[in-house]
Amino acid sequence: MTPSHPTAAPGPGAAPAAGRTTEGRRTEGRRTEGRKSEGRKSEGRKTEGRKTEGRKAGGRTRRRRPPRAWLGALPLLVFAGLCFGLPAGALLYGAVTRTDPVAGTTEFTGEHLTRSLQGPYLTSLTGSVELSALTAAIATIFGVLIAQAVVTSRRGALRGAVLTASGVLANFGGIPLAFAFVATLGISGVVTQLGHLDALGWNLYSFTGLTVIYLYFLIPLMVIVVVPALDGLRPQWREAARNNGATAWQFWRYVGLPVLAPSLLGGFVLLFGSAFAAHATAAALVGGSVPLVTLKIADALSGNVLVGQENVALALSLDMIVIAGLVMAVYLPLQRRSSRWLH
Repeated sequence: MTPSHPTAAPGPGAAPAAGRTTEGRRTEGRRTEGRKSEGRKSEGRKTEGRKTEGRKAGGRTRRRRPPRAWLGALPLLVFAGLCFGLPAGALLYGAVTRTDPVAGTTEFTGEHLTRSLQGPYLTSLTGSVELSALTAAIATIFGVLIAQAVVTSRRGALRGAVLTASGVLANFGGIPLAFAFVATLGISGVVTQLGHLDALGWNLYSFTGLTVIYLYFLIPLMVIVVVPALDGLRPQWREAARNNGATAWQFWRYVGLPVLAPSLLGGFVLLFGSAFAAHATAAALVGGSVPLVTLKIADALSGNVLVGQENVALALSLDMIVIAGLVMAVYLPLQRRSSRWLH
């Protein structure tokens, strides 16, 4: 038999050697962590040193300058200043000054502003406000009804057609609009002759006729303004009101109208401003038969009634700017408030 060789037993120092290796690794790990901690502390000290140097150099901590994004709007600001700022300044200067034609001296006076608020000038200003308020109120009501019918309709083609037509009609005005109504509803107009409207007392060249013409472009404008607000009414609100037993009237009374109120008031103000500033259509249609401030300004500048009333015309223009400024001061906060519901 071949003698078997006994397996060599591990020496007495094998186990202690493995233990020493593990302890060495732990020691190295601790040293590495200590070096990392020292490195972090060193970086912190360097950062603090830089901050301290920045404070010492500038006396206070340097802040990053915001990006000059407003430079992109500089051309628009220059354009607005030249096209609106200079004419507005010249208008204001002419409204509060008077030049002696003999001596050539100029002095400040409030005579033109006072005259612009008296007599026929005040009547024209009042007439413009009445016409603008009436047409804006009627256009707001009909515009909301048409917009609600478009929003609730399930036909996308109808919505697109109405919005496209509203965009076109809202920007159609001036002399072409006046000619279209003269050919349609004038004394010899097609509709007037076919419907015998003259026998009913219809007169296009009056305050009522001018109201009808203004509604032609104000109602489409209201449709464009109020459709996004109606889209902002979430269906969940209507469903929640219905689940709680509310009727359609109660929903509009307590939910719909309070939410839409800023948009409706803002649309009314916008329509008022559009009607208040309209001139070409009224000038081509009624001339001076209806007292309007825009027509009075044109007459004063051209000298049709009195000569040398240019400064009074500038004062009337300043009155219009003040009224338009008040209108925009009401419109902008309402529009900002109503936009919260559209997001």
